[in-house]
Amino acid sequence: MTNNKRLGTYVMSSVASESYRAFVPPPLPPQPPIDLVAPLPGLLAKASMAVGRLNGAADVLPDSSLFLYYYIRKEAVLSSQIEGTQSSLSDLLRYESNEAPSVPIDDVADVCCYVAAFEHGLRRIQSGFPLSLRLIREMHKILLSKGRGSHKQPGAFRTSQNWIGGSRPGNARFVPPPPDRLTECLDDFEKYLHREERPYSSLIDAGLIHVQFETIHPFLDGNGRIGRLLITFFLIVMGDMRKPWLYLSLFFKNNREEYYERLNAVRQRGDWEGWLDFFLQGVAETADQVVMTSQKISQMFASDRIKIATLKRAAITTTRTHEMLRKKAMISAIEAAKLLGVSIPTARAALQNLHKLGIVEDVSGKGKERLYVYKELLMLLEQGTGAGTYQGGEK
Repeated sequence: MTNNKRLGTYVMSSVASESYRAFVPPPLPPQPPIDLVAPLPGLLAKASMAVGRLNGAADVLPDSSLFLYYYIRKEAVLSSQIEGTQSSLSDLLRYESNEAPSVPIDDVADVCCYVAAFEHGLRRIQSGFPLSLRLIREMHKILLSKGRGSHKQPGAFRTSQNWIGGSRPGNARFVPPPPDRLTECLDDFEKYLHREERPYSSLIDAGLIHVQFETIHPFLDGNGRIGRLLITFFLIVMGDMRKPWLYLSLFFKNNREEYYERLNAVRQRGDWEGWLDFFLQGVAETADQVVMTSQKISQMFASDRIKIATLKRAAITTTRTHEMLRKKAMISAIEAAKLLGVSIPTARAALQNLHKLGIVEDVSGKGKERLYVYKELLMLLEQGTGAGTYQGGEK
C-alpha cells in the first residue's frame, strides 16, 4: 500500500552511548480500515457462534462458578507458562493446599498472583468500574506483588526502555515506544477502549486491542499476561460474554511461533487482516474446547455419583466428600474433615471409598498424611498445561 497509515514510526534513542530504533504505533483503529473480505466474515461468524455456545454452556451447567474456579487457574498456569514458568495446575493446587510444589516456589507464586490479579479485575468490572488504564495498573500491581517480577515497578508504567529478544535495545528483536512517547500511546489506547461508536464488532476490537497493548508494552514485566487478560475483560464489558470463560493462552502457547509472527507482521507491514484471521480462529477453537471439556466434566460427575450410590449406607458421607472434591480437586483427610465438619477417621474412610471406586488417587503429602486427588477431573483440566519450557516471549 502507498501512504500506509497503518505503519508506525521509528524514533532514534540511545542508551549507554548505543543508538537504537524504537517503534511507535499509530493509534487505533487501523487506517486504511480493516478489509472485511473472505475469509474474515466467515471466521467472525464462526467465532461469534462459538462464543454463543460458550454462553449457552454457562447457562445450563449445574455449577458454573465451580468451572470458573478451575478455568481461571488453568489460564493462570498457561499464561504464566508462555512467560517461562514451569508450574503446572497440579503444582498450583498443591500450593493452595499448603503443600510443597514440584517446581521453584517463585514459579507458583507468579501463577497465584495472576489468579489474584484476575479476580481483582473481575470484581471491579462486575461492580461497574470501567476497563481503563487505572484498572490495568491495579491488576499489574497485584500480578507482580510476589515472585520474580516484584522488583519491576509493580503497578507503574515504565520510565525506562524495555525490549523483546536480545540482550539490549541495540540487538533486540523488537523495541517498543521510548518512555517519552508512552503517555501519548496510552492515552490513545484508553480513548479507543472507551470509544462509544465502535467501527468493528467486539471480537475484532478485542484482537486489535490485544496487539496494540503488546506493541506499546507499557510495563517492565507482565505485559503478555495483562494483554491476554484484556481480551477476556473487554468481551465481558462489551456484553459478548456473560461469564469469563474464554482464555486464549492455550491457543497462543500451541501456536506461539505464528502468534509472534502475526504480531510482527502488524508492526512491520500493517497486516491486521492476517492477525485477525489467526485471532478469530483461536477464539472459535478455544470456545469450542471449553464447551467440550465442560460437558465431559459434567458427565464425569454424574457417572461418579452413580458409582457412589452403590455404597448404600456409606454413600451419604462419601457423596458429601465427592461434592467437596468437585470444588477442591486435591485435599487431605484432615482438611476434608474440617470442611465437612466430621471426624478425621470419617473423612479418611470416605476418601478411601472414593479411592476404591477409582475416583480419586492418593499421593504423598506433608509427613505421613496423604493427599487425595480427583484424578479424572485434574486430567481433563490439565490438557495442554504440561510444564512450559519456552523462554524469551512477549513479557
